Amino acid sequence: MTPLSLVVITRDAEEHIARCLKSVPFAAELVVLDSGSTDATVAIAKALGARVFVEEWRGFGAQKRRASELAQCDWILNLDADEALSEKAQEELRNLLAGGTLAPEAFALPRLSYHMGRWIRHGGWYPDWQIRLYDRRRTNWNKAHIHEKIQAQTVQRLAHPILHWVFKDLTDQVQTNNRYSTLGAKDLMDSGRKFRMIHLTLKPVVKFFETYFWKRGFLDGVPGFVIAVGAAYSVFLKWAKLWELQKIKTDV
Repeated sequence: MTPLSLVVITRDAEEHIARCLKSVPFAAELVVLDSGSTDATVAIAKALGARVFVEEWRGFGAQKRRASELAQCDWILNLDADEALSEKAQEELRNLLAGGTLAPEAFALPRLSYHMGRWIRHGGWYPDWQIRLYDRRRTNWNKAHIHEKIQAQTVQRLAHPILHWVFKDLTDQVQTNNRYSTLGAKDLMDSGRKFRMIHLTLKPVVKFFETYFWKRGFLDGVPGFVIAVGAAYSVFLKWAKLWELQKIKTDV
C-alpha cells in the first residue's frame, strides 16, 4: 500500500480537528501545522497521535507548502480542519493506495459543504473540485494568499466527496467574506491588476446572477439566495479594497 501523510493546517479549530483527523484512519501519519491556536486544537491533535508543529502564519499557499515539507511520506492528502473524508471517499482512497504505483501527479475530489442546516448542492458549491491528494515530489501548492491551488499537469478525478462544514453561522460567513476579500485584493494587487470602476459596479452583479440563476442556487432555497448575495458582496469588497490599496500607494 502506498504510504500517505494526512496534512492539516490549523488555527483555533478545536470544534473540527478530531473529526478531520479521524476521517483518514489509513494514513501512515498525521501532520498538523498550527499557527498559534489559543484553544484546545493542539492538545486534541496530539492526543490523536498527530505530529504537531507550531509556526508563524505565512498565507494559505505558503503554509500548506510548508506543511507538505514536514510530512514523512511523499504522497500527501491535505484537508482543511473543517473538512473530513466521507465514508465512501475513505474506501475509494484506501483502494486507490492499495493498488500500487499512482501514475497521476495529483487527484481531485468533489467537496460537499454544509451551511444553514443543509448540504448545499448548487450555486457553484458542488461538486467544487479540490485537488487534495498529490505527490509532493512532482507538484505542490502555489503561494497565493487565498484560493491556493496545487500546480499539477496530470490530475485524475475521484468519485466521492470531502465533507465540509464551511461556516459556523451567518456571522462567521460575513466575517470570512470580509477576511477573504482582503486577501483577494492583495492577490489582485500582487498580480498587477488595476482598479476599474466597471469592475466594482458590474462584477458583483454578474456574480449574483452566476451563483443564483446560472448555477441554480435558487434550488437551495433561502440558503441559496443568502449565498448568492454573500458571494456578490465579497466580490464588491475585493474590488473596493483593491481601490483602497492602490489609492493609499498612490497617495504615499
